[in-house]
Amino acid sequence: MALRAEYEIGCDALPLVDVAASVPDADIELAISPGMSERPRFTAHVRGSDETVAAVEAEFQRTPFVGEYTLVVRDDEASRYSIRPGTSMAEQLGDHLDDLDDLRALYETPTHIERIRATPTGWVQSGRFADRAAFDELRTFWQRNVPFRLRKLTRVGDDADDRFAGAGGDSNGDSLTGPQHDAVRTAYEMGYFEIPRTASLEDVAAELGISASSCSERLRRAQTHLVETHVEAEPRPVEQSR
Repeated sequence: MALRAEYEIGCDALPLVDVAASVPDADIELAISPGMSERPRFTAHVRGSDETVAAVEAEFQRTPFVGEYTLVVRDDEASRYSIRPGTSMAEQLGDHLDDLDDLRALYETPTHIERIRATPTGWVQSGRFADRAAFDELRTFWQRNVPFRLRKLTRVGDDADDRFAGAGGDSNGDSLTGPQHDAVRTAYEMGYFEIPRTASLEDVAAELGISASSCSERLRRAQTHLVETHVEAEPRPVEQSR
């Protein structure tokens, strides 16, 4: 089953993250030319006020990543630039990733990156994956190297509106019920699943407007459903009587 995912990659060494940090009002979307050469050409769509766009151009001249940039078109929607990198992949990311060959291999798998947005802390990417294994390979690589946060994972197909990793609606297939999804998402965003926790069960329940016992039940049911759906079960050992 093909999947579409949206996720955050927390790495300030990624291209143009420093520009986004210097001009936080700018909306910067990127596209990378096909192939994973050492210096692939980038296209940047910059949205914002005239002052914001001018500030981005000034940062283009400062950041080592931009060796040369050309304004392709400017209209009411966005200013589009073609960027020739001034640094190689190894120079840009080598100190932050454990294996650049693994990164190159990732984008030779059945993966299509549909959208990249540079933010002050990293990239937000949206992509289409041939199956769960292709997505898990990408997720595992980034989690091994930098902070990674999954925003949304959906199936692509006849039931494309159904969430793969939990959503509102019914509980058919892989999806959670609406209340279960809200509970898991709220708990995640508040830090309930962090180590150590930054929010208690009571905090999550108060945010949802329910009792702590109801919140606990929703989270347990959701976790049980996700494990049963996405984790291959192994036979349980038979306990020997003593």
